[in-house]
Amino acid sequence: MANVAAVVSSIRNIMRQDRGISGDAQRLEQLGWMLFLKIIDDKDQELEILKDDYQSVIPEKFQWRTWASDPEGITGDDLLEFIDSNAQSNRGLFATLRNLTSVTNPKRAAIVKEVFDGSNNYMKSGYEMRKVINKLNEIDFNNSDDKHIFGNIYESILQELRDAGNKGEYYTPRAVTQLMTQMTDPKLGEKVLDPAAGTGGFLTAAIDHVRDHYVNTVDDEHTLQNSITGWELKPVAYVLGLTNLILHEMDVPDYHYIDSLKKEYNSIGRKDQVDVILANPPFGASIADGVETNFPATYRCKESADLFVILMLQLLKPKGRCAIVLPDGSITGDGVKARIREKLLTDCNLHTIIRLPQTTFFPATVSTNLLFFEKGNKTKDIWYYEHKLPEGQKSYSKTKPIQFNEFEPLIKWWNNREENDQAWKVNINDLKDWDLDIKNPVQEEEEKLESSDEILKRLKKSFQNSIDLISELANE
Repeated sequence: MANVAAVVSSIRNIMRQDRGISGDAQRLEQLGWMLFLKIIDDKDQELEILKDDYQSVIPEKFQWRTWASDPEGITGDDLLEFIDSNAQSNRGLFATLRNLTSVTNPKRAAIVKEVFDGSNNYMKSGYEMRKVINKLNEIDFNNSDDKHIFGNIYESILQELRDAGNKGEYYTPRAVTQLMTQMTDPKLGEKVLDPAAGTGGFLTAAIDHVRDHYVNTVDDEHTLQNSITGWELKPVAYVLGLTNLILHEMDVPDYHYIDSLKKEYNSIGRKDQVDVILANPPFGASIADGVETNFPATYRCKESADLFVILMLQLLKPKGRCAIVLPDGSITGDGVKARIREKLLTDCNLHTIIRLPQTTFFPATVSTNLLFFEKGNKTKDIWYYEHKLPEGQKSYSKTKPIQFNEFEPLIKWWNNREENDQAWKVNINDLKDWDLDIKNPVQEEEEKLESSDEILKRLKKSFQNSIDLISELANE
């Protein structure tokens, strides 16, 4: 079994030596399509063994096993020509896969075509590229141990993507996706959607959840294969997300490279609606010009997270369930923000808000909330739960990220709700302007007491200073 962490670290260092790679974003895009091609070929070989009539949609010449698996294989300028050639008589890998079609498996061919339409080969040295290829070949993605370890390494790659990305793009920690999925409990046959899917964290959590709890037969697995959908706008995140789904045994992922906010709002009907939405929509991110005009006039704004809320309300079936991440800026504020929250609370039962520490999405320091709601009934009461940092820990960090076992008290509380130091209930009639930014009343009281104590300390110090000054003057 390969030391997968060492392999990924070596690849990072090799790519830094190539003059064509400029920065993390290009390195991740380069690694993205190479990982995809390697993993899809590993999966093709597995399917060829399991299914007598299975045939890869990728032409034999361009299958990873043909040109990449031999460590002494094609390299240098010959390798670059093989990858980049646009000659009509001798098309290279990119030109071929960007025009890929298949009669026997058109959906899988379309996925490959879409990946290479949105990717580029940045490497300028065929020798450095061969080193990267040989490192990737140390990992067997059909080996369950390698696959398990790579899951952790994959998260570090996704974190790098976030760090290299734009404002508003935050990687969702695995502990958070797991909690949101478990509490929403997608079941076999229910349609699950993430309209801001990024690298597929929520979708793979849903796949694992359904498999662990509800899949018992081959037919069940077939049902699951047709129940998971994701949309993603950013090309690198899309390729990594697609690869993530293939690693999670999705034969033909229903994963699309589209701008969800451009989906025609008024055209969304019952056939488009889903049972479950799990998402961390981008917030503070820029939206395409004119996108807001796709939405009803009363909800138009430039904040991507707020528009996603309106979109998701439209995409949910009656009785559909949703769990989303939202910043404090989306649960408070007046004007259009208040109208969006009014629609949320009127159309849905927003039953739970989990308040997270600022550093949960480290290195970003942003106050975030997990909202859980069901469409169809008005909200009457909202339960709040404040998740606190582990005792003795001042913040989450790269070396101390949030862990799923920290949510054990919350999970125990979930089905037997009582008010305590971390949980409190608010009636909708007590909200002002639909403002959901309700602080922990216990904590607020403690802060008041602390602030009073601080005032007394300052007064005592001031009095003592005055006494000392008077004594000095008297002794002069």
